[in-house]
Amino acid sequence: MQIRTFAIAVFALPALFCSAANADEYRQDGKLLLTGGVSSVDGAAGGGLANWAVIGGNETEDGIGASAHGTFVALPDFNLAAAGFVIGWHDRVEVSYTHQRFDTRAAGAALGLGQGFVFSQDIVGAKVKLIGDAVWDQRSMLPQIAVGVQSGHADRTAIIKAIGGRQANGTDFYVSATKVVLSQSLVLDGTVRWTKANQFGLLGYGGDADNHRTAQFEGSAGMLVTANLLVGAEYRTKPNNLKFAYESDSYDLFAALAVGHHVAVTAAWVDLGPIATYAHQRGIFASLQGSF
Repeated sequence: MQIRTFAIAVFALPALFCSAANADEYRQDGKLLLTGGVSSVDGAAGGGLANWAVIGGNETEDGIGASAHGTFVALPDFNLAAAGFVIGWHDRVEVSYTHQRFDTRAAGAALGLGQGFVFSQDIVGAKVKLIGDAVWDQRSMLPQIAVGVQSGHADRTAIIKAIGGRQANGTDFYVSATKVVLSQSLVLDGTVRWTKANQFGLLGYGGDADNHRTAQFEGSAGMLVTANLLVGAEYRTKPNNLKFAYESDSYDLFAALAVGHHVAVTAAWVDLGPIATYAHQRGIFASLQGSF
């Protein structure tokens, strides 16, 4: 079965579970609002830019949960759209999938690719919680710690190699630590990712300037202004592997609103740095997530 066909099938999982006679066994809804994160640009549970140690879905350790998301990033010269899903098992294991579509718009013609030329990527991920509990273990400062892997499969192999990329496919490894400090209404996360992705993998992995995995940092800090509104900021460093185009770090300022236990809306102002010789790629990030 093709990955995209598989993705469409799994998008229907929340509806299938909720309509089943034993839906309550799986739904659980035991997590506090927004403490399970939203869907990151890579598809895993976390913030918009950063992966967190939390497991996606609303399930507790007694159940199975899932979420599906659609994300759109509007930049001055490019657009990025993504859609995907997460399945969480007993608040211990997470599997995720996302499909990204990067539209070069008018910049594609200037770069010699053609008006509206599109790069795409499929990312399949898995995450395992090792120790700690980000929310319920408030007597200890030990964060929840998880390890994860994400495998990206980009198209446009010929173009990626022409601009200096080494491979169209690649795998990232990461370790995340997340802590929710309820007394201060704070959500804190730090992630170290071992990667050689170019522009999150959309321009391949490794390059003519550097073809080695390097440790990159992703961090999030947010405050629960109300029980269903989280505001904060994120920062994500990126490797600079291609001689063709300088790549710098990314950051955002975000607000995530939970509409009940099953819907979350995220909006952010994001700076992705220069992309493919086009500087100052700052714009709006918007994401809608449904979960159970």
